[in-house]
Amino acid sequence: MSGPDIITMGCRLNIAESEAIRDMAAGQDDLIVVNSCAVTAEAVRQTRQAIRRARRERPDARILVTGCAAQTEPQTFAAMAEVDGVIGNREKMEASSFAAMTEKVRVSDIMAVRDTAPHMASAFADHARAFLEVQNGCDHRCTFCIIPYGRGNSRSVPAGAVVNKAKQLVDAGYSEIVLTGVDVTSYGPDLPGSPSLGLLIERILKGVPDLPRLRLSSIDSVEIDDRLFDLIAHDPRMMPHLHLSLQAGDDLILKRMKRRHSRADAIAIVERLKAARSDISIGADIIAGFPTEDDAMFENSLALIDECDIVHGHIFPYSPRVGTPAARMPQVDRATIKARAARLRDACAARREAWLGSLIGTTQSVLVERSGLSGHAENFAPVRFTTTQSPSSIVSAAITALENGALIAQEAQQ
Repeated sequence: MSGPDIITMGCRLNIAESEAIRDMAAGQDDLIVVNSCAVTAEAVRQTRQAIRRARRERPDARILVTGCAAQTEPQTFAAMAEVDGVIGNREKMEASSFAAMTEKVRVSDIMAVRDTAPHMASAFADHARAFLEVQNGCDHRCTFCIIPYGRGNSRSVPAGAVVNKAKQLVDAGYSEIVLTGVDVTSYGPDLPGSPSLGLLIERILKGVPDLPRLRLSSIDSVEIDDRLFDLIAHDPRMMPHLHLSLQAGDDLILKRMKRRHSRADAIAIVERLKAARSDISIGADIIAGFPTEDDAMFENSLALIDECDIVHGHIFPYSPRVGTPAARMPQVDRATIKARAARLRDACAARREAWLGSLIGTTQSVLVERSGLSGHAENFAPVRFTTTQSPSSIVSAAITALENGALIAQEAQQ
């Protein structure tokens, strides 16, 4: 074993930061770092479960917990007998935090953070694509969301640093970079000249001409301006796959969530995108059972799956997070929430199956994963190969079948 074990919960930003932690804590073979998620109560429960499992499997290891749940609930984890130390989201980007701790909890006020740590991970042990952090924190206060209290206010990485890191990643052999952040489309207002995300992408594409594929992680549809839209719609190096933070399909629920878009806005941006680039695939986050949601409101969210052609659905059963306004609203009972989440997942699965089926007989450009046996197309459709391919390469794959949720490629060419 060389270096720490990293257990990553939650989002792509956590994946990127876990790789930075792996570098900073290199050589500490006795260390386990649990990079936690706080997006739902279930995510926090799973984090505690992962900690207990890690202690059972390695009773002599030193276990440090960091991430959003550690930031928002430090005492919850400090009280666990299995935990040796709790480190905040700011502190996890300092190598000194992973040395021996004199105190059990090292968590500072995340709201006081005004800069971005210059880490932006450069090694990705289990992925063919690299996740590049360009932004952190969030200035919005959706009524259900605890994440701003785990990540702090929005702050952006200067474009020059992003471009330099992208060059390093391409030089290291990565053919695809995913731009990540907590609220990626809010990139730029805190930087000199207030550059937009679209301007940052233009600089990356121009400054790193050897980068074949650039992808965006979850974005806020209402913040897609004309410059960003044109890049997504027309630049072939921008992957035709967007994951939108929609959350609901009912206008009153959206208002109570304090979202900044309407149902009509969501449908309109998807229609616009598909008219400009027909091969684009749409993902979305949708919350089931938000407080006050009645049957008719839920049906509006259910219908949105078809109306926005959502083929990469992430369904979250609502769970109250202490300190958020939604936790004080009239709650939907848990059984109803569970049933609604199941219906949303079923609708997403049906839509996804039909979409994947429509790709049989096509040829897809696929980035091969580290195993050499699977990969993802530009539209993020999962692909399995019948013969081993060169890991991290991009191959042209003839799709012949669909099995167990993945496209089957019988032949591939470099």
